[in-house]
Amino acid sequence: MKHNEIIAKEGWPFIGFFLILTAGFYWAVNGWVAAIFGILMLFTVYFFRNPRRTLPGADNELLSPADGRVMDVTVVKEESCLHREMLRVRIFLNIFNVHINRVPLAGTVKQIERAGTKYLAAFKDQAGALNVRNYLLMDTAYGEILIVQITGLIARRLVCWVQPGEVLSRGERFGLIRFGSCTELYVEPGTEILVKEGDQVRGGETIIARIRN
Repeated sequence: MKHNEIIAKEGWPFIGFFLILTAGFYWAVNGWVAAIFGILMLFTVYFFRNPRRTLPGADNELLSPADGRVMDVTVVKEESCLHREMLRVRIFLNIFNVHINRVPLAGTVKQIERAGTKYLAAFKDQAGALNVRNYLLMDTAYGEILIVQITGLIARRLVCWVQPGEVLSRGERFGLIRFGSCTELYVEPGTEILVKEGDQVRGGETIIARIRN
C-alpha cells in the first residue's frame, strides 16, 4: 500500500470527531461555539495533509525524511542499532509542518525497533535518548541508513506502515508522527551533508546529503 491518499487515513477519526461536535453545537447551542470546533476540524484536515512531492536528484542523493527545520548536524555514536559513529541530521517538526515521513534512499527494511518511555519536548537534546521513538534501519546500495521517529511533548503517537523485509523506493512514504515531533537521519561518516542548522527542509523533496560514489 502506497499511502498516497490526499489526507492520511489516521486523520479521519479526528476529523469526524470535530465534524460531529461542529454540527452538534451548531444545532443545539450556537454558531460561535460551533465555529471553534469547525476551525479545529479544518486544522486537523490541514495537519494530516499528505501532499505529492516531485523527487529531485540522483539515486545516491538522500532526500529529507521529514518536513521541518534542521536542528543540528553532528557526528555521534549511535547506540541503539548501529553501535558506531554516524553522522546525524536532526529535523524538528512543528504542528504546522507536514508530518508524513519518507524514505531518503531506496533499500530494504532491515530492522524496526521501538524504545523509550518519555514525552519531552522534541527540541530538547535528551528527547532522542529518552522519548518514545521508532527506529527504521535500512540496507541500501550505498550502505546502511537509520531513520528515527521521535515523539514530543504533544506528539504521542508514532505510525510506521512498513515491516522488515520490505523493499522501499526513494521518497516513498513509510509513516507519520502526530502533532509536533522530531525525525533523525543517521548516515555513514564521509557522507556529504548539504544542509546546516536552521535550514528548512521538505520531506521527499529537499536533498540533504550525497553519498560519494
